[in-house]
Amino acid sequence: MQTELIETFLDLAETRSFHRSAERLGVTQSTISARLQALETAIGARLFDRSRSGTTLTTEGKRFEPHARSLRHEWNEARRRIQIPAGAGHLLRLGIQNDLSAVYLGEQVAEIRRQFPDIALYIEPDYSNQMCLDLLTGVLDFAVMFSPKPHPDLHFESVGDAVYRMISTGPDQLEQIRPERFIFSHFSPAFEEMHRQLTPQLAISPISVGQSGSVTSLLLSMGGAGYVLEVTAQELIQAGRVRAVSDAPVLRQPVFAAMHIRHRITPLHRKLSRIVSRQLAGRAEGQAG
Repeated sequence: MQTELIETFLDLAETRSFHRSAERLGVTQSTISARLQALETAIGARLFDRSRSGTTLTTEGKRFEPHARSLRHEWNEARRRIQIPAGAGHLLRLGIQNDLSAVYLGEQVAEIRRQFPDIALYIEPDYSNQMCLDLLTGVLDFAVMFSPKPHPDLHFESVGDAVYRMISTGPDQLEQIRPERFIFSHFSPAFEEMHRQLTPQLAISPISVGQSGSVTSLLLSMGGAGYVLEVTAQELIQAGRVRAVSDAPVLRQPVFAAMHIRHRITPLHRKLSRIVSRQLAGRAEGQAG
């Protein structure tokens, strides 16, 4: 199977530019043209129209696109299914939002192993955009993320919230927190926007970070204030290393389970979604108590 023909078609369908696709795939434009010609010959139809205004899918190209996405996914999934480690009945490739991995990954994996002892796990902490792409191509089977990227081949389910609280090595009142001593968080586009709206006076902070663990490291090294995951905040407060900024708003980041659309009703994927949902709910109840 000449998978590079499918990859080239799908990339060109996205970029609508031979030049951009050549750059993204690391080949020449003539290679893109040759691959497209080979694919059109194999299919027996013209897939793109080229003109001065750009490159557009033909009617046949539009009909072929969902099949091409399915072929790419099936091919990558088939390759993985024959590479299962010895002694395992199944290989599960799991993606998890970078910011959640340090706090939530251990419990998730422990519960997955309890329910599915014959499953081997490949785990990749990453960001939402890349995980969506990996689900589309069949590189990942299931992912836990902050920012779903809508696509006809992807299915997303809300599984709860990740709760963030402001902590400080100095003042414990919001009005006393100075922006020059604040670590601004951009854990996701939605989180960043919520942060800016609820604490606009702190948006001019000179340091902005995309991971809760990095915020913690900076605060403990340099001092100041910032938002971290609630479980981390509680641990640091109990250890006497920081103080809670009690009147600062609590920020809640929605969390989603993501999978390929064809997996949305399989027993495995439904159980994985329930495991993540229970874990987030359990954390919230424990912190409330």
